[in-house]
This record gives sequence, C-alpha cells and structure tokens, in this order.
Amino acid sequence: MRVVIAEDNALLRQGLVLLLTSAGHEVLAEVGSGPEVLPAILEHRPDVAVLDVRMPPGFRDEGLRAALEAREQIPGLPVLVLSQYVEESYAAELLGGGASGVGYLLKDRVGRVDEFLDALERVAAGGTALDPEVVAELLTRRRDSPLDSLTPREREVLELMAEGHDNTTIAKTLVVTERSVSKHIGNVFLKLGLPPSDSGHRRVLAVLAYLNNRKGSATG
Repeated sequence: MRVVIAEDNALLRQGLVLLLTSAGHEVLAEVGSGPEVLPAILEHRPDVAVLDVRMPPGFRDEGLRAALEAREQIPGLPVLVLSQYVEESYAAELLGGGASGVGYLLKDRVGRVDEFLDALERVAAGGTALDPEVVAELLTRRRDSPLDSLTPREREVLELMAEGHDNTTIAKTLVVTERSVSKHIGNVFLKLGLPPSDSGHRRVLAVLAYLNNRKGSATG
C-alpha cells in the first residue's frame, strides 16, 4: 500500500513511518504543515493518505481542509484523518459527502497497532473506519430521535456498523450468530427509516449520514 503522511508532530510522524514500513507499506511522502499536504498528495497520488486534523500554520483544521480538497481533485481518494479529541463537526464534514474510503480515528488508536493497520486497510479498500469513541459521542448527542427507540443490542450493532465492521465481525464481537446480526440490522434500518436492502459500506454511510442530520443523502 502506498501512503502519504501529514502530521506536524515529528515524533508521531516518524512513528507512523516506521509502523507502516514495518508492516510492508510504502511511505511516498511525509509532510508537517497544512500547505504541504495537497501538493504531496497530488504529486504522489497515494493509495491512502493519513492526515492530522490540526496542522501549522493555524492549528485549526488545515489537515481536514486538505483532505476534503484532495478528495475533490482525486475523487474516491481514501483518507484516514487523525485527531487528538472527538470533534463531531469534523467527522460530520468528512463523512457528509456520503463517499466511501474515509476514516476518523483518535491518535490514541495509533498505539493499538493491529487496530490502526486494520482501519487503514479498510479505508484504503473503500470502507469506513470510525473510532469507537467518535461513534459513541455521535450516538450520545442525538436526542429525541428514532435512535431512542433502538434496543441496547441494536445500539451495539449500530455502533459496530458505524465503526466499519462487517456482519461476521459483529457476530464474533457480540458472540451471536450472523443471522441474529442480520435481524438486528434490519430492525435498525426499519426504525431509522433507512432502506433495509442497503448493504456493505453504503449501509454504514447511510447510518452515519442519518446521525449527522443528513437525511437527504442517507435515503437518496
């Protein structure tokens, strides 16, 4: 896998380079400031870009802006965004386009090597990877919505779906059958007013779109 890394913290940046090269991936470029991100991506056209949200010079959302612009110029470019904290607006904006190949992880997740590499590969393959804490935050902040009608088990299934897991992984995680998972997913879509026939990454993005108050793109 060919990767471009954008991270202003030199220690973390070098750690990512070492981690990815050790896992057999190729790091095409590593940059440390917002203005460097887009040129590096456009020059190397990687299989996936790993970007910090806040970068110099402003330390606001330079990495996110670069990710969104890169996806405009290279449609379908997989991007995995890293953040120090759960910032719902960033996750919402990144996922708002309803496109596949996006991820939003907290930086602490990088230290869990297997989880990070799994998320990176899932995003590069066109899937979705949301940090469990981000998902929990999104679900918790929604009030007076159909989410309130979900059973505890259905909420667990929804959270795992939003993280990007398939039915087999959900079944193993919850120690239930895949048939049971399919039934719960059907109930989730029914209660959220989403097409029960949606499958794969599109179903995850539909749920995320719903959570981010973007019903139009979820049901369209």
